[in-house]
Amino acid sequence: MAGRSSRTLGAEVRFDAGEAVSHLRGRDAKLALLIDRVGTFRLKLDPVATPFAALSESILYQQITGRAAETIAGRFRDRLGNGRFPPPERVLEAPDAVLREVGISRPKVAALRDLAAKTLDGTVPSMRRLGSMNDEEVVERLTVVRGIGRWTAEMFLIFRLGRPDVLPIDDYGVRKGFQRTFRTRGIPEPKSVARRGERWRPFRTVASWYLWRSLE
Repeated sequence: MAGRSSRTLGAEVRFDAGEAVSHLRGRDAKLALLIDRVGTFRLKLDPVATPFAALSESILYQQITGRAAETIAGRFRDRLGNGRFPPPERVLEAPDAVLREVGISRPKVAALRDLAAKTLDGTVPSMRRLGSMNDEEVVERLTVVRGIGRWTAEMFLIFRLGRPDVLPIDDYGVRKGFQRTFRTRGIPEPKSVARRGERWRPFRTVASWYLWRSLE
């Protein structure tokens, strides 16, 4: 996630980054040293038209290299959406053979179809509706989709919705950055990251971004 965390495309976050950084400096001296080393907080939101497009991309990028995923996602868009992410109806209509031809694995085909169906029946809300939900409500709604776990939902909260207080404790980059910043013996357990993270509220997203950047 370190590479993704430093993207510069997209809109600015919707909270006061200066206030967030000042808060973290005052609450955690060791994190303050990391902030000094990394510099200005520069998280940008990924541009996205719909939750379906965003989550389709997340599914396609799972468990393969970024380059391979980009190639497959490009073929998917070209074959079904004329260069853009196709609507859910188009995904449901497409034969398995077509989806497999562009390089999508069988489990991901099943996940994309489930996402499409749950988008059409309203289980996956619109971006506007998601924007009105609290973080846990968003996680609960998104993780009912096959192939969408808590980590994917947390990345959606951070990079799509720009939520300020998300700490993805199961993320390897966050845990590795925590080890480097706080000089722990070995990769810390998620509960250790969560415990330290209590002092970072309500700006744990910003702390997560700095932990990712510590690895660059």
